[in-house]
Amino acid sequence: MEAVQKDHWYFVVLIFLPFLKVAVQQKDAVTVRLEEGMVFDCLCPWNGNLSMVSWTKIPDKEPIAVFHPEYGVAFSHHYRERIEFLRTTQMDGSISMRNVTHQDIGLYHCSVQTFPQGPWTRDIQVEDLDTPPEEDDSPEPTPEAIETDTELVAEPSDNLTISCNHEHNGTVYQVILEKMPRGQPWSIIGVCKKVEGGLVGEDYSDRGRVSCADSLDVSLHLTGVVPEDGGFYRCTFSTDAGVQTTTVLLTVPPPGGFSLSLYMMYIYIGAGAAVLVLFCVILTLALRHRKRNKREEYRVKLHPSQSQKWRQWQRQ
Repeated sequence: MEAVQKDHWYFVVLIFLPFLKVAVQQKDAVTVRLEEGMVFDCLCPWNGNLSMVSWTKIPDKEPIAVFHPEYGVAFSHHYRERIEFLRTTQMDGSISMRNVTHQDIGLYHCSVQTFPQGPWTRDIQVEDLDTPPEEDDSPEPTPEAIETDTELVAEPSDNLTISCNHEHNGTVYQVILEKMPRGQPWSIIGVCKKVEGGLVGEDYSDRGRVSCADSLDVSLHLTGVVPEDGGFYRCTFSTDAGVQTTTVLLTVPPPGGFSLSLYMMYIYIGAGAAVLVLFCVILTLALRHRKRNKREEYRVKLHPSQSQKWRQWQRQ
């Protein structure tokens, strides 16, 4: 009977041991700065047999990455080719993340499943410790008052790249790309900035892809242009010499409406027709003048008696 009671307590301890371990190991979230190549440490402090490591994003518990000693690694679509398991030791579930964006800010949960000790967890809070761009509460200028540096015209369904073409005057630390559709306020669609350890690009655009070069030359790639893509695009450069801006106006005529290529074709056809008509008029006048000159030369060469008959014939 005593042996049965001992076995009973033994199994009770095994059942509740994982929860006890989690309660002991669960601490306040560790804060990590949003930057390129950031590392999420998740190193289990005890030895044992590793069963699995899983990473999720809270609060939706979005699966991110899983490591299994036998089956390998698996990543969700959004994080594929962006996350790497470091695996410095057998019980290490740490990961690193690259190509980071503003959407990577949030709370991450790491769970290391071990045997026989049970699971060990850690929470990682990713924050943007840099000062975010401040919203400008000043009244928006009317489209007529906006000065543009470049004007572009694109046909519907075209592919187009909008570049700021900034002439660097000093060291650039951050570039904010904004769009102002006609009749609407400015909205941020992309941010590129330099942080310690690399370059961070935050892509807010759902219509195109914002690219950030190492020199912070920002460009927006649009595929299959639509009329709604038309409007003003503004790049604000924060440099050690102050704030500088570049503004681009994109015009996209609606289908069946004004077409620049068709308009230019009509101009070319009209100009060609006008040149042809002018050439025909000049040629006709030249032929008439030449014919008149030949008649005069023929009249001068005639005998006086024949010349008299020639004049009488012309009068008839």
